[in-house]
Parts: sequence; C-alpha cells; structure tokens
Amino acid sequence: MVSRSRMRTYVKTIRTRPFKDQRPGTSGLRKKVRVFRQPNYLENYIQSIFDVITHLRGGVLVFGGDGRYYNDTAIQIILKMAAANGVSRAIVGHRGMLSTPAASCIIRKHMAAGGIILSASHNPGGPDGDFGIKYNGANGGPVVESVTDAIFANTKSIRTYSIVDAPDIDLSKIGVSRISGMDVEVINSVSDYADLLESLFDFEAIKAMFTGGFSMCFDAMHAVTGPYATEVFIKRIGVDPSQIANATPLPDFGGGIPDPNPTCNRTLFKTMFGDGAPDFGAASDGDGDRNIILGRGVYVSPSDSLAAITANAHLAPGYRDGPCGVARSMATSRAIDRVADKLGVPCFETPTGWKFFGNLLDNGRVTFCGEESAGTGSNHVREKDGLWAILMWLNILAASGKTVRTIMDQLWRSHGRNYYSRHDYEGVETDRAESVMANLKAKLADLPGQTFVNETVSRADSFTYRDPVDGCVSENQGVRVECESGSRFIVRLSGTSTEGATLRLYVERYEGPGGNLNMDPQVALTDIVNIADRIAGIKVTLGRGTPAIIS
Repeated sequence: MVSRSRMRTYVKTIRTRPFKDQRPGTSGLRKKVRVFRQPNYLENYIQSIFDVITHLRGGVLVFGGDGRYYNDTAIQIILKMAAANGVSRAIVGHRGMLSTPAASCIIRKHMAAGGIILSASHNPGGPDGDFGIKYNGANGGPVVESVTDAIFANTKSIRTYSIVDAPDIDLSKIGVSRISGMDVEVINSVSDYADLLESLFDFEAIKAMFTGGFSMCFDAMHAVTGPYATEVFIKRIGVDPSQIANATPLPDFGGGIPDPNPTCNRTLFKTMFGDGAPDFGAASDGDGDRNIILGRGVYVSPSDSLAAITANAHLAPGYRDGPCGVARSMATSRAIDRVADKLGVPCFETPTGWKFFGNLLDNGRVTFCGEESAGTGSNHVREKDGLWAILMWLNILAASGKTVRTIMDQLWRSHGRNYYSRHDYEGVETDRAESVMANLKAKLADLPGQTFVNETVSRADSFTYRDPVDGCVSENQGVRVECESGSRFIVRLSGTSTEGATLRLYVERYEGPGGNLNMDPQVALTDIVNIADRIAGIKVTLGRGTPAIIS
C-alpha cells in the first residue's frame, strides 16, 4: 500500500536570490531568528551545503539540534530539502533534538556522510534570540575552513534550491518513515551517546561515591543536556534527582542565556560558595558541548580544568595509558603546556575553533583538546563535550578520594599557576572593533623590547597556524603580545556573534610553584590588563569602560 505521504511528494525547484551575509563563523552560520525566518534565507544556506558536499547524494545524514526556538520548523524544511537533493537516509534525534557531542557520536557510530546540527550553542534563544546551523563531516567534527569557504562562495551565487513537497514527519515517534526516496529514522537521542560515555568511565566507582554521601549540583540550564543528564546521572549512576536542576529543555532556555560562565550561572556560583555547599558543581550549555566545573568554594577555570584532566586522566578506565598528546587553542592558558611537558607528550597550539583539532585527533597525535571558552574533549568524538568533562572530573574524584580544591592545589604546587581571564566586549560597532585590531597590528613590529610598568615585551605577532597534518595555513587568528616574565595578552574578534562584533581580550600571568598560588585572578592580572589596554586602546576605541562579561 502506498502511503499518503509518498503519493503527495514531488520535487520543486524554487527560484531565489543570494544573501550577502551568510559567511559561517567559528561554529557555522549564526544569526538572529528573525534573519533565518526571512523567505529563502535558511533554504539558500542548506542548498549551498548540498551543492558543495556532493557526496551527500546517496549518503546517510544525521540531523538534530539543541531544541531552541525555530528548531522544529527548520528541521522539517531541511529534511525535505535533503530528500530533494538525493540523501538516501536521514537519522534524526527524537523530537529533532541532539546535543552536539551526541551528534558527533552518532555520525561516527553509523558511519554517516555527515550531519547538520541546528544550534547557536551558548547564545540566547526564543523568538528574539539566536539560531544557527553547522555542518559536520564524516569524522563527526566541524568541517575545515576550505569547505565553509566554498559553502559561503555558493551562497553568493545561488539562484535556485530544491525541496520536496510533502507533509511534515512526526518526529515524536521512534521509528522509520519515508519522504520521497529518503528513509527517515527517528532514534533515541540519548542512548548511543550514553553508552559511549559509560564505556570510558567507571560508573560503579562514581555511583559508590554518591552512595557514600557525595553531593553535587548540576545545572542543565533548560537546554539540550537535560535528557542526557537524566539518563547518565539519575538512571545509570543513581544521583538523586534533586541534584539536577533545570533539566527540561525549553525553546527560550527559560529566559536565561545557556552559557556556563560566572555571569550566567550566578545561582550555581551562589550555591557552591554558600553555606552547606555540595561537594561538586557543574553546568553545560545550550547544545551540550561546553561545561563549567566548581568545587565547594572553588571555581575551576576552563583552562585549569583541561590541565587537571590531563594530569589525572589515568584514573579513568578509558584513559589509563594517559594522553599521546594534547592540544589547546591559542587563546587558552598555557597551564596544559606545563602538564604536557612533565608527561613528555607534545602540546599543539591551534586557532580558536574545534575544527582545528580534527586533523590532530584523526591522525592520532592527541588525546585531549580544549578551548578557554569552556570547551573540553577527547578523541572519543570530534566535538567538545560538556558531560564528558563533568564525568571525567567525577571519575577523578571517585578514584582519588580527593576534593576539587585538593586536586587544584596539587596541580598548582606541581606545575605553578597560570592566572587567566577573558574579557568580552559584546555588541560593539564592527568598525570600532576592527579599528582596535588594525591599530594593534600596526604596533607589533615595534613592541618587542619595550617595557610597560614591570613587564618587558618579548614577542608580538598575529598568529598564523600551519596544520602539521595537511599543511593548511590559517592566518590572522588573533594578536599575541608576550612578555619576558611569561605574562601575555591576546586580542581577537569572536566568530560567534550574531549582531555587531564581539572583541575578546585574554590575559595571563604565570606564578611558579613556590609563588603566591591563591590570589584572586582579577587582582593577580591587574597589571597585564592595564598594559593590554594601554597598548591596544580597547576602552577608548570601543567607547566601553568595562567588558560585558569577565570570566
């Protein structure tokens, strides 16, 4: 019997016109929802993916997103376009939802040709919020710049797109249906990914720790991680449900910003620094790829978390042999460099963007990767992974019997401390932000040898990365100014803004193992912050007295 949907399907070719603003950023194309809802805007970008990634015809494609506003509408459009462009099978998360690390896991497990992830990560949601699209390749990770450049080039000349005229697919039901010649398989969004995590960590040891009275507060921030946290923490480990907050995903994230940082996680910080605080605190972001880690009365910066994980990873079953190598983004603190040096493994420095770790992971050169923007991960997938990082910490705590504070104190006494902070100037005028970068670049040649306050500049450059695997070169990835003491600052424009520009200042100061290791980071960094502003002229040029976010 021919289904009703099959009887009504046929391919339509729709005429369109190019949009000028569809250049993907660090993590795909991100714009306001109202921009994506313009006629043909979403369709143009999706058709450009199919036009450039020609091997998707006849292939398997994974679909899912973080459940933010417009996700349900967009995924139906994209499924119909996939059918019209010859995709043979679509694997879709239940209700159209997949965390970003889970999508990477499923692409790899099912040997798909790639995946389309609908997310704007940590950006706000809702009708007035942000939306995003990212294409991941067959390795499960974000595609390289040459591919995103080709997609952008296609958006500038596109004249038509193809879409099947068919009813929407019911994504609330697990099972297989069909659009035209394409099978659509709706799968459990959680199980494959949770199985992978359970294979890497000692769930029984973690369970015993909680049974023994250990407590935590995990904030899912009304984002996609809620169902994953419910499956992993409550169902598989046995954590009391009261220790999991905001686990129901909402299209507007409950009116909050799903970004795991001290500004957006004030309630979590108040809990962890208050009387009767639990032993452990954590949160993940909109699409589940970022994390934040706290102990009782202590905040672990993302850079320090990466270093601590690397130093103690041998305590987890999946990493007993330790890392073969590590990698960090250029803007991440150099704490992990010191750990890697002691372990005798290489440490690679890449531009910001998880796609730059892909070749290193695929080539077997690194085990752990991290970015200062709360992204940490390993070679188990090709994306940063918030729950993975949280479980790694829980495994370390369970195996060692130590507290978060003790783990960090031991790290600093052994390796020294890299005091570190990021200052975000958000929503600034693009020409002003670009002026900061241009003026700073013009000074680079003259900075080495100059002394500011008590710091002498040893090197100043615009970071260029040559991929050690394929030799591809990425230029102008941020400006670095380094001092003889080991202090440094970095200035770069963010690739995740949807309106105006975001200029980021990263500041770092190294204190050796015998020095003062318990200062307030913002106090410890006062001199280098002032030196950075004196050299770069950020506040004057932007007309902003203070950054929007300090983390």
